Amino acid sequence: MLEKINSPEDVKKLNEQEKKQLAEEIRKYILEIVSENGGHLASNLGVVELTIALHSVFDVPEDKIIWDVGHQTYVHKILTGRREELKTLRKLNGIAGFPKTKESETDCFNTGHSSTSISAALGMARARNLKGEDHSVIAVIGDGALTGGMALEGLNDVGFSKCKMTVILNDNEMSISPNIGGLNKFLSKLRTKKLYTKSNISAKKIIWQIPGIGKPTVRIIQRVKRSIKQLIIPKMFFEDIGFTYLGPVDGHNITELENILRLSKQVDTPVLVHVLTKKGKGYEIAEKSPDKFHATGPFNIETGEAKKAKSPDYSKIFGNKLVSLAEKNDKIVAITASMKDGTGLAEFQKRFPDRFFDIGIAEQHAVTLAAGMAKEGLIPVVPIYSSFYQRAYDQVIHDVAIQNLPVVLCVDRAGLVGADGETHQGLLDMAFFRLVPNLTIMAPKDFKELEDMLEFATTLKKPVVIRYPRGGESKDVKFESHNKIELGKAEVLKEFVKDNENEKITIFAIGKAVASGMLMAKELEEKSKNVQVINIRFLKPIDRNLIITAIKESTKIITLEDGTIINGLATAVKEIIAEENLSNVEIETHAYPDKFIEHGSVEELEKKYW
Repeated sequence: MLEKINSPEDVKKLNEQEKKQLAEEIRKYILEIVSENGGHLASNLGVVELTIALHSVFDVPEDKIIWDVGHQTYVHKILTGRREELKTLRKLNGIAGFPKTKESETDCFNTGHSSTSISAALGMARARNLKGEDHSVIAVIGDGALTGGMALEGLNDVGFSKCKMTVILNDNEMSISPNIGGLNKFLSKLRTKKLYTKSNISAKKIIWQIPGIGKPTVRIIQRVKRSIKQLIIPKMFFEDIGFTYLGPVDGHNITELENILRLSKQVDTPVLVHVLTKKGKGYEIAEKSPDKFHATGPFNIETGEAKKAKSPDYSKIFGNKLVSLAEKNDKIVAITASMKDGTGLAEFQKRFPDRFFDIGIAEQHAVTLAAGMAKEGLIPVVPIYSSFYQRAYDQVIHDVAIQNLPVVLCVDRAGLVGADGETHQGLLDMAFFRLVPNLTIMAPKDFKELEDMLEFATTLKKPVVIRYPRGGESKDVKFESHNKIELGKAEVLKEFVKDNENEKITIFAIGKAVASGMLMAKELEEKSKNVQVINIRFLKPIDRNLIITAIKESTKIITLEDGTIINGLATAVKEIIAEENLSNVEIETHAYPDKFIEHGSVEELEKKYW
């Protein structure tokens, strides 16, 4: 059946049984590709029937479907003419793991972060109205993304606007980790509405048929229906703010989904369709461990085990060190935005459940929560991926930095991330954090230095940023010495060879790039250059005196960093050169260009851009 599907029009021609068969074939196809390429598995397996129903009822690209986060669009890509291209998923020059408008006109909006779809959809719906058009606009958002503040802002505006559009709430009780918090409890109550809805319809049909009193009785019941709903489902949030609420509906029953989606098209005001799905549906291993298979590398389909053994990484080292520090200091607390496992906090939660706080997908809240804790004498540690810290930039400035509060901001996945592409590369954090007064910014060269920096940060009594990359430390360079961490002090890893009159070159490097600096020094020495390597350690405050001394001793300077060329280490060194009028030195910079970097392996992208 899958071989016959080249466009949504082909989906519309299928009967109910053929669509069921298509769903099973799509699951098998996605499983085969993700097991080879890696990618987001559980979320895509969970939306197969929903996506088939959407393309059966709506007409893209005329109708607009905006996928929140966007990692669940593999099925959508298959049904919109990209079946064969999916084999290149997440590979350099291949198909992206998220919606890309440049990839297909059926991808109407680029997404990669959560909680954005409702706002974007409302923008499109309002534009449609102003242009006098009448197509449908649909936002598909998971229940986990509703914890993001922007989703609630969007819901509030949509409900008030009375603008015709549909929000599909894909309720699988998961974000990446299981959902927590008040909204999850609220949705649990809404799930009970299915029983209420079925009994309500049956009762209405029976009463309506009673001669003489049937119709008046139904009207009376309808007048008190609102009160009954409030008893069964307290605070009908969506209806109270202006939505017509439809559901819950079985998200794996294509016929039921199509019926309720057609019904939603007939409503001229905002509609919320509540769809119940199971993350990992159809692959038992992923159903049992949906968090493990949210995003995965290549794996064995039969066992679910990774094809490549997982080696120690920065997140794991961070988590273990934080546990050891927390054993000695009961003021240390940890906060995660629904990324407990990804940021290495699983063991911390087990050991210190009262000092661990998973606040859902809500990075802004995470940072201000940490600020409140720090104001009262605690030492909050907040690991968030670099690309997600962008969402909390305002809170870092206003709530942490201005008050100079001792919050430890751990920037995981800094630098290139790779296969997830533009929305997930962590190339901007040094640039935007460097602008903020009161912040101390550090980056470790290896695991040991991360441990030392984390210990230093928890005692500094100031706001600190520690950035570290995805994955492990360099396999080619092993650092034997680790000088004590001192505020604003760089580390000379390799000195000039004395009495060597060859050209003197100083390499300034920071974080992951320090290992590359050592390898570069070896290559330059083979070309008869006299080279010293300095591990900058602190982008802010930067070791200005050491840098000035090194520049004066050198005929050439090389800077290495795994961030954007703008406002990182290269910019800091150039500012010192200009301010000190050190014009007799050549400078060579290695950083990433002022552009958004596409998906591909880290190695391929480094070779292309760095």
